[in-house]
Amino acid sequence: MDSIQARAAPPAAAPLVERRLLHEEVIDRLRDMIVQGELAPGSKLNERVLCERLGISRTPLREAIKYLASEGLVELLPNRGAMVAPLESETVQEIFAVLGSLEALAGELVCRNASDADIAEIRALHYQMVAHHARGELAQYFRYNQQIHIRLVECAGNATLAQIYRGLNAHVRRARYMANLSHERWDKAVKEHEEILDALSARDSKRLQSLLRDHLANKLVLVMEALNANEPRTKTG
Repeated sequence: MDSIQARAAPPAAAPLVERRLLHEEVIDRLRDMIVQGELAPGSKLNERVLCERLGISRTPLREAIKYLASEGLVELLPNRGAMVAPLESETVQEIFAVLGSLEALAGELVCRNASDADIAEIRALHYQMVAHHARGELAQYFRYNQQIHIRLVECAGNATLAQIYRGLNAHVRRARYMANLSHERWDKAVKEHEEILDALSARDSKRLQSLLRDHLANKLVLVMEALNANEPRTKTG
């Protein structure tokens, strides 16, 4: 009798799996709404409206909001709910400067430590990304774009580097998305990624480091232009 009950026990874990999948899905959907500008910086997160829109209860929504607060996308307001965190130009500049150094270090290490299978995986992600660019699908393009940058760092073989990079990159994910809102910049970014892939395939660490630095610096120029254009101007005289 006991053995029959023991064999029947595993299916009870299914609701836990479903809750975890729902949790991850809600985080992804809410993150996309923030990153893509659907929820503007500084706007209040209305739980009732978001629950209706996402078709969920308040519990998974609140869990997702707390998680995105840890990524710097949301600010929790004591006794007042939460709002989309503002994008401050000075903070963005500081984070991009650090990310540039981290990506350059990753460029050196990945050429040394990545396996051929790792590089093949990054190449496959690149082709998927390019296909979405050709169809003008920015949201899908950006998803693969981020996967490529994350995998480059992960395949460098330094867990500390990858952890720090993921945390900082989450804080400026919206800024990186903004850079592609210019069609000219978007087209140029794809060409830069092709050069990055060529350097990685050749395991040319010096060239890859330089390309990754320049790629991020080019993004920052457009991001700063967009942020400065949206900042309120102070009156003089």
